[in-house]
Amino acid sequence: MSPPVFGIVGWKNSGKTTLTSRLIAEFAARGYKVAAVKHAHHGFDVDQPGRDSHLFREAGAREVAVVSSKRVAIMWELRDEEEPGLDEVLTRLHGSELILIEGFKTHDHAKIEVRRRESASQEPLAGAVPGVVAIAADHPVDAGGLASFGLNDIEAIADFITRFTGMASD
Repeated sequence: MSPPVFGIVGWKNSGKTTLTSRLIAEFAARGYKVAAVKHAHHGFDVDQPGRDSHLFREAGAREVAVVSSKRVAIMWELRDEEEPGLDEVLTRLHGSELILIEGFKTHDHAKIEVRRRESASQEPLAGAVPGVVAIAADHPVDAGGLASFGLNDIEAIADFITRFTGMASD
């Protein structure tokens, strides 16, 4: 059975990464094995020129796994292929009890919208993108009947996610 997924979405500078990091820490402290997926709208590299793994990728390897007693990293070089969809990425994750997803606004998984006064936009995503079931904000908001939380109320947000995903037995 696949672990539940729950997303964190919001405009640029809304605090998505901070909330996601704090939720990961909260769930880990509660004893859950948590995976995280982040969508990047720009190119990025987790490898370093001169490393063996970088040389393997440059030589044409589509996938490179680096394995040690501390961690495993698998890099998937797309070459000229299209960016994989979230569902395809999720099939590659194993061993977690919860997957938190930052970004992937248009995917239909359940998500919490993050709102901050300093965000790039104040336009609500709830109602405009699928799956928004709650709002976390640093200011009073009209949640339109959705669950709402203070942006720093990590424990309450985590409790909501555990109940919403069925991880908690109430």
